[in-house]
Amino acid sequence: MTKNIEISGETRLVGFFASPARHSISPKMHNIAFKESGIDARYLAFDIKPEDLKVSIQAIRSLDLIGANISMPHKQNVLALLDELSPEAQLIGAVNTIVNDQGKLIGHNTDGLGFMRSLEELELNTREKEITILGAGGAATAIICQAALDGVQTINIISRKSANFSKMVEKIKEIEKKTACRLNLIEANDQSAITAACQRSCLLINATNVGMGELAGQIPLIKLSDLHADLAVSDIIYHPAATQLLIEARKIGAKTMNGLGMLIHQGAVAFELWTNEPMPIELVKKALLK
Repeated sequence: MTKNIEISGETRLVGFFASPARHSISPKMHNIAFKESGIDARYLAFDIKPEDLKVSIQAIRSLDLIGANISMPHKQNVLALLDELSPEAQLIGAVNTIVNDQGKLIGHNTDGLGFMRSLEELELNTREKEITILGAGGAATAIICQAALDGVQTINIISRKSANFSKMVEKIKEIEKKTACRLNLIEANDQSAITAACQRSCLLINATNVGMGELAGQIPLIKLSDLHADLAVSDIIYHPAATQLLIEARKIGAKTMNGLGMLIHQGAVAFELWTNEPMPIELVKKALLK
């Protein structure tokens, strides 16, 4: 049953620090979760410029916030301002969630965890299996690191030659030192390697922005012939709800999932870190889909 809790002198705060910040649906998601769980807390978005990040992080301590979510452009720059990092945050090299543990600020990254949890909706077990991911940016890196930590055997990473490609070369070395996962970095123009990777994989993940905005209707980095019924397809884009990649995958009978599950589950992991309680995921999802 929904519990209405009025703001009082006991009400605690969680912040969302980003620039821009006003577009985020995280305040809606977490405030619904706080209300439904009967937790006396509120979640607010703050547009924080890079030059104000240090004082904003200090405010988590001085104002005794429960914690904060961190988004672009602060996910890497915040690392040096924290007291401790989770293993996931260390490996990914970015933080999206801060927990205030009696003044000690602990950085976590729930993006990869959220994605891996969302795979339960596909009833897909990737442990000791092979997967392929499109893209090598921040979202891709979080998913790759968490998949490796969670026991995925082989990860194929398809990317155009870019700054992200070069960074991924170094990140792969670090991941392979710390996990038993094997990683293959494939250039976007190596079509035969891409086709072979898709044929071997149980899951294809689009972690690029191809399929949304001005790139809506386009297919990222693969040929339609690379899709097959045994290759589940996940797109981290959630607006539109069905990208062209997902539409084409459904046509051949493949399991598909958009990015709403990742968004909700990464929020659920953060919610648990802050409150030690599970997020009411189904209620939150229903509210977000209205």
